[in-house]
Amino acid sequence: MQQNKIYVGNFPYTVDESQLRDIFASYGEIEEIALIKDRETGRPKGFAFITFAAQQSAEKALEQNGKDVGGRALKVSMATEKPSRGGRGGGRPRW
Repeated sequence: MQQNKIYVGNFPYTVDESQLRDIFASYGEIEEIALIKDRETGRPKGFAFITFAAQQSAEKALEQNGKDVGGRALKVSMATEKPSRGGRGGGRPRW
């Protein structure tokens, strides 16, 4: 299976999508940037997923792991699928 999506974390909350694009565009064509935001406040949570057009671009982008951005070391890795939680989700059982 082709893996062309990376996880980018530990960046300052002030970083926006265009700044992420600037950092990673040199590795290849970016198809999508999903900047994860808090549901209630709408503020960025400090991590994102970047999908490249080619797997080689995503693998090359891993070079950014540890790069200093705003005083914080980026965490860059291949994205992994979140395991399905199934059912209706967590919480207390309904009796």
